Amino acid sequence: MKSVKIIFLIVFLLGHLIVAGQVSDSLTRKTILKKSIFPATLILVGIIANNSQFEQNFQINLRNKVGNDFQFKIDDYLQFAPIFEMYLADALKVKAKNHWFDQTKYLLISTLISAGITQGFKHLIQKTRPDGSSYSFPSGHTTFAVRNATVLYHEFRETAPVLAYSGYVFSATTGAFRMINNKHWLSDVLAGAGLGILVANLVYHFEPFKNFNPFKKVKNVSFIPRINNQQYGFYFSYSF
Repeated sequence: MKSVKIIFLIVFLLGHLIVAGQVSDSLTRKTILKKSIFPATLILVGIIANNSQFEQNFQINLRNKVGNDFQFKIDDYLQFAPIFEMYLADALKVKAKNHWFDQTKYLLISTLISAGITQGFKHLIQKTRPDGSSYSFPSGHTTFAVRNATVLYHEFRETAPVLAYSGYVFSATTGAFRMINNKHWLSDVLAGAGLGILVANLVYHFEPFKNFNPFKKVKNVSFIPRINNQQYGFYFSYSF
């Protein structure tokens, strides 16, 4: 019971930090600087906390409370949840900011950029994970999850606010379980979250290849997420 309370507390705190930053951003004029302040702060705090005694003590105390043998790999799956939410909303005709092809385009671009930065830093810093394995800083799972949540946020914040913010529940849970499962330190998760938000915000600010959309006038195309017990993916169909 104690471990469950700890899990919910971490998820709540991470989610509160992420959502608070996005709310403050939505209430101001969206300049590059204002969009960058909150994620940059997360990254800076992550850098400051990196390899500190504080985060080492935090991780030790966390694992002692949940149990040193605790493992629950839900974080491997929750990181994809905001993507499925977005395409499911599209399939259900929930009004979004962009066409599904543009959503996919911005998602792919932000994925390539954030993954490149994350992997670059991992190999440059070569920080050891709490479980003794390599390439800890920053957290790739957290970057991926928060980046996905931020794309979802940009697409539906004006038309479906609950849906828009729901992705951060999954991304915060992903980040929390990276620490709970002893795969990442606190600084890894904070930096990964900041990186995910920053890259997605910049992509949506500049909207690269904005006018490239061969499917914009095509009405008979379906693009739907598909999940079963062993696999997840997308169903694509075109009716002639």
